[in-house]
Amino acid sequence: MYSLCLQKNFIARHFLFGGDWGNENEPHAHPYRVEIRLSAEDLDAHGYLADLAELDPILDACVEHYRDRLLNELPEFYLTNPSIEHLAKRFYDRFLKRLGPHRFSRVEIRIWENEMAWASYREAFPCT
Repeated sequence: MYSLCLQKNFIARHFLFGGDWGNENEPHAHPYRVEIRLSAEDLDAHGYLADLAELDPILDACVEHYRDRLLNELPEFYLTNPSIEHLAKRFYDRFLKRLGPHRFSRVEIRIWENEMAWASYREAFPCT
């Protein structure tokens, strides 16, 4: 199986609610890094898993939705803590919607909150 990964960095703010998480309960920023990992059994006729020139603007648009924002104010986090786990799933949904029909057997979004902590969301698709 082949895999291809793209990464982008962005800064966004959030705060957590519903528990006592110290400083995490106050608005603060994280230097997020998002990784998009695509997998498929075969390459296309040009020897590519995907055309980076087509994927890059999709990833850019998704990143721009979150860049420099207070995540708690976005509709997708209404009554939901903007944890990195939830952010990974919301980013995945946004990316897949923009990606549209595809031939990948797996798509994974991994979001790093700092140098030590990341969360991911992935789904596998039937091979076509």
